[in-house]
This record gives sequence, C-alpha cells and structure tokens, in this order.
Amino acid sequence: MKIQRLALEASVPQGPAALTLGLFDGVHRGHQALLAAAVEGARRRSVKPVAVTFDPHPTVVVAPEGRPKLLMTLEQRLAAFEEAGVALAWVVPFSRALSELEPETFLGHLQRALAPVELHVGRAFRFGRHRSGGLDTLESWGARTGCAVQGHAFRAPDGGPLSSTRIREALDRGNAEEARDLLGHPYGLTGIVVEGERRGRHLGFPTANLAWEQEQLPARGVYVTEVRGAHLGHPRLGLTNIGEKPTFDGLKLTVETFLPDFQGDLYGGRLEVGFLHRLRPERRFEGMDALREQISRDVEAGRTWWREHGHP
Repeated sequence: MKIQRLALEASVPQGPAALTLGLFDGVHRGHQALLAAAVEGARRRSVKPVAVTFDPHPTVVVAPEGRPKLLMTLEQRLAAFEEAGVALAWVVPFSRALSELEPETFLGHLQRALAPVELHVGRAFRFGRHRSGGLDTLESWGARTGCAVQGHAFRAPDGGPLSSTRIREALDRGNAEEARDLLGHPYGLTGIVVEGERRGRHLGFPTANLAWEQEQLPARGVYVTEVRGAHLGHPRLGLTNIGEKPTFDGLKLTVETFLPDFQGDLYGGRLEVGFLHRLRPERRFEGMDALREQISRDVEAGRTWWREHGHP
C-alpha cells in the first residue's frame, strides 16, 4: 500500500479512484464496511481503491477543549487500511486553513487529486467550513462530476448506534465485550515493554509493564487479555491490570500484564494487549499477602474464562 502525506491540492493527479473518506478512529465495523465497499468498487470499475483520512484529529485544531481520546494510532489506522485491501492511503494534514475551506473548494481539490468515480462515506459525515458539507453536498457534487456517491448507515450488532464515541464510552465503563462487538475485534493497546518497579515479581507474578501508545484506556481494573508479540510465538492468555497500585500508594498509572504460561524476558519487546473481559475493578488491599491471594484468584478466574470462551 502506498501512503501519501500531503494536502490534496499539493499533489499531482493520481486518479481515477474508488474511495472512502473519513477519520476512521478505531476502524470499527462501520468503517470496515466503507473500506470493503471502496475496494469492491475499485475492483468492479478497474480503478485503484483509496482511503482518505486526516491527521491530526480535527478537534485538535478547531476545538482542543473537546478533543476525544483516540482509539488508534495513525500507524494502526494505516495498517487496517492495508489489511482491507486499500492501494493508496492519503493522510491529509488537518490545519486551520483546511477547516476554513468551503465544501465545494475541498471537493474541487479532491476531484483534481483523485478523480473519484465512486465515493463511500458514513451518512453522518460532515466536512468543510463550520461542518457545512454533508451527504447531500456530496450527492450534488457527484451528480455533476460523474462520481457515484453512497452514504452508509452505521448500525451496531445490537441494533443501536455504531460510533467511535460509543466505543470510548464502553471502554470507560470497562465493558470490553461491548467494545469488541462494536469494533469487530478486541480493543488493543500496543507498545514496548519497559522497566517497572518489579513489585509483581516480588509477589510471585512478574508482569510486563507496557509503555502504551494509544490515548484511550479501558477503565481501571483487572482484565482477561489476549497478548501477542514476536517473543511469544502465539497469542497468550494475559491478566492485565490498569491502575495506580493503591495497595502501594502508587501515584502513576500503569498497564501491567502477567502471562501465566510464559517464562522469558520481554523487556524491550513489542506487545499488543487485546482486552476481552473485565474481572474486577481496581481496589486497595490490606497488605501484600491479601494482594497475592487475590492475584491467585484472578489468575484462576482468567484461566477459566479463557477456556470457556474457546481459547486453547
């Protein structure tokens, strides 16, 4: 997949294309449908499939006080595009000047850069100055330029709304299952394993301390997780704690994972921790013995959940 990182008006023409356009934070089930539609449209019309996205998030520029915590890094977003079959990912730098463009001006840049013959967006997609452009704007423009525009309604498996906002709300409640259902896969944190305080080792449960890269964290507590990494060989059961370790009067938020069936050195390695189920919220214990006993119960509960949900 080719990656382009510049303003649409700064590029030489690279069309024709079947494309999808949006922020794609989390690349949830609705986003996946947009990408699949663009790829299929490109195949049908013998043109290239293109995903156009923006970085940074527009609220960073126009409303920083309301900026959401992002579910994915840009690198994760691009990897999801490539996995979906996109040939060109166009990352448009979002700026104050871009936010002030009238919708028709932005569409003129899009037409010159990519000459789209097919365009797929969510029905709620807004763009242009004061978010004045929408699906009706795109449909009128498409009728003039010969671009078939299709607006897609996003619906969750439970029939409710499907949005990045709803996924954040589920994670804020610690509802890993709901987040997974909306995303189509477990919510994941990625990062490098770094040196911690080694308290887990002293308790008999050595943990991998993750320097996570995402902005959105699940609610504090203990989770059953699926852990992937080059050092692990295959996906492993993990017990992941998100919190400040109140038993030790901790002041720093950490993401630490115990791997019951792995022995080895993970320092400096890269892990992906996928959140499957929350066992309990974070709590303070009277001392190390009480904490050690609770961790033992957590590990057994995690093993049971892992087996009962079809994991080897």
